[in-house]
Amino acid sequence: MSALTKAKGFKKSKTGTYMSIGTTAYGALGIVKQVRKARFEHDTLRLVDAVVSAAAIATGIALLLRELKRLGDDDVLLG
Repeated sequence: MSALTKAKGFKKSKTGTYMSIGTTAYGALGIVKQVRKARFEHDTLRLVDAVVSAAAIATGIALLLRELKRLGDDDVLLG
């Protein structure tokens, strides 16, 4: 199995999904900074942008959790 094939398979593995959740959650730190800055500067447009970005992150994490659940359902040892 080539390294490229292994890398493509990693994205669909449980470990890869956990890493994706972690990196997506880490992106939330940037959103928190953006919200703080927008509130401090009373910048409504930047605040709206941060809220939309936060919604995108929440949706992404929800999709990844659904994928993780689906991967768990495929495990024949779990029953």
